[in-house]
Amino acid sequence: MPQISKKGFDMPASPIRKLSAFAEKAKLEGKKVYHLNIGQPDIETPANVIAAIKNVDFKIWAYTSSEGTIAYRNKLVSYYNKFDYNLTVNDIIVTTGGSEAINIAMMACLDAGDEIIIPEPFYANYNGFAHQSNVVIVPVMSVIENDFGLPPVSDFKKLITTKTRAIFICNPNNPTGYLYSMQEMQDLKVLALKYDLFIFCDEAYREFCYDGKTFISPLNLPGLEENVVIIDTISKRYSACGARLGCLITKNKSVMASALKFAQTRLSAGMVEQIAGEAAVDTPDSYFTNVINEYTLRRKILVDSLNAIEGVICPNPGGAFYVVAQLPVDDAEKFCQWILEDFNYENQTVMMAPAAGFYSNHEAGKQQVRLAYVLNANDLTKAIECLKQALLVYPGKLIKTKKIRILA
Repeated sequence: MPQISKKGFDMPASPIRKLSAFAEKAKLEGKKVYHLNIGQPDIETPANVIAAIKNVDFKIWAYTSSEGTIAYRNKLVSYYNKFDYNLTVNDIIVTTGGSEAINIAMMACLDAGDEIIIPEPFYANYNGFAHQSNVVIVPVMSVIENDFGLPPVSDFKKLITTKTRAIFICNPNNPTGYLYSMQEMQDLKVLALKYDLFIFCDEAYREFCYDGKTFISPLNLPGLEENVVIIDTISKRYSACGARLGCLITKNKSVMASALKFAQTRLSAGMVEQIAGEAAVDTPDSYFTNVINEYTLRRKILVDSLNAIEGVICPNPGGAFYVVAQLPVDDAEKFCQWILEDFNYENQTVMMAPAAGFYSNHEAGKQQVRLAYVLNANDLTKAIECLKQALLVYPGKLIKTKKIRILA
C-alpha cells in the first residue's frame, strides 16, 4: 500500500476545526451548537458587495493577471492610502485569501531551515504554512498576566540567530485580540533594522479596534519600507470569509519580484471575487460604524460574563473579535470535547477552540480556550450560560482556583 509523505504525516491539524466531528454529532442528536470556535461572523456582508456579484456581466469567465486586475489594485491603493501606506499598484499582489499571501511571503523571503520569530499564542495555521514552506517557527511567549502584550525586546534578542530572517505578528491579534501600541511597534522596528529582518504583519483585523485605540501598521513607521510585508484579506473586514480574496503588500521590489513568480505559478486569483472586492472598497463608513458598535457590545457581554464565572480569567482585548480565556479545568481540549459530546444545557452546547493549538508547546495553553464573539448578543449570552453550567459539573474541574491580576 503506498504511503503518504512525511510532510503530510507531520502537517499539524487545525485546533479550530479538529473537534468538528463532535459538533456535527451533537447536532445530529438534536443539540443546538453555538460556534465560538471559528472567526465566522454572523454580520451580513455589505449589500453592495452582494449586488456586484449578482450583476456580473461577462461572456467569458477568464483568467486575470497574476498580480490581480488593475481595476481592483487601483481600488486597493485608494483604500490603503487612507491609512497613509503611500502605495502604488506595483506594491500589491492579489491572492486567493490571506492564506495564500502568507504562503507566498514565506516562500519569497525564506529558505528551508530559516527561522521566523512569532509571539505566541499565534494563529494556529501559521504552523501549517511554515511546515509547507520548510521554515522554522521560533516562538516568543506573551502571557495572559500582561494581556498577551508584546514580549520584552530582550526576549526577542535571545532567540535571534544567524538563521533568523523575520518576525511575524498579527495586529490586532488572532487569537488574543491584543492591539499593539506605538511603542511596541517601534520596538519591533528597532529589532528589524538592527538585525536586518523582515516584519511580516497579518492585518486581517485592521478595522476592529476598540476604546478609541489606534491601529499602527509597520508601514506607518518611516525607514522600514524595505523590511515590511503586509498580509491582508477581505474575509473579516467585509464579513466575506467565503470569498477567499486577499493580498500581499510590500515596497521591497526584490520581494515583490520574487512573490510575483510564485503568483504566476498558481496563475491568478478569482475574477468574480475581484469584482466583488472592487465594490467592497466603496462600502460606506456607516457599515463599519455599525459593525464596530456591534462587536463592542459583544465583547462586553463575553468578557464581563466570563470574568464573572468563578475561576475564569479573560483579558479585555483591544481589537479583532477573539479572546483567549483561562478556565478552571484540567485540560481545555478534553473539556472542549466533553462539552460537545457529553453535556447539554437546555439541549444547547458550545464549540470552542482549545488554545493549546495556538502555542508551540501545547502545555502552555493547556487550560485556555479561544472564543470568537462572532454571534449576536442573544446567542452569545446563551452560549456563555451553557459554558457556565458546564463548568459547574465538568468532572475535571479544578476546585482551587486563583484569580490573577489583569492589566488595564
